[in-house]
Amino acid sequence: MTVISSEKDVNALTLTFVAEFAAPVDRVWQVWADPRKLERWWGPPTWPATFDRYEFKPGGDVRYHMTGPDGTKAGGWWAITAVEEPHRLEFDDGFADDNGDPVDPSDITHCVVTLEATGSGARMTTVSTFRSAEQLERMAEMGMEEGMRQAMGQIDAILAA
Repeated sequence: MTVISSEKDVNALTLTFVAEFAAPVDRVWQVWADPRKLERWWGPPTWPATFDRYEFKPGGDVRYHMTGPDGTKAGGWWAITAVEEPHRLEFDDGFADDNGDPVDPSDITHCVVTLEATGSGARMTTVSTFRSAEQLERMAEMGMEEGMRQAMGQIDAILAA
């Protein structure tokens, strides 16, 4: 079923996605824990991700880039702040330069991913919290909401494999 709802809340400075999958929580957890699986869905289909560094632990450092259809590369980084396998992941997320270094370490969003069992599989809730309404609007204008919907839409195929 994948994404069942998304909500942009300017007052709370959040963008929330709820997705459901016909797989147990520990299998859905692997689409976050395994960087090769993460590469298969992080980013919309036309902007696939490559994870160059992936330290999946509290305090861990993650560096990645997404490659557009014309070869353009957009870098990103995460600082993982919490890992509670298989139910919760938290990280700060920002833009990176060509070397994978943060462009502006203060221009981050904080992401909290929670996984819970449902009668038919697992529910994944992803909440991105922004530092300001301006940052939220800038990311919305860049297509973050539609991009995440498309990205998460690729998870079912990974779980089916």
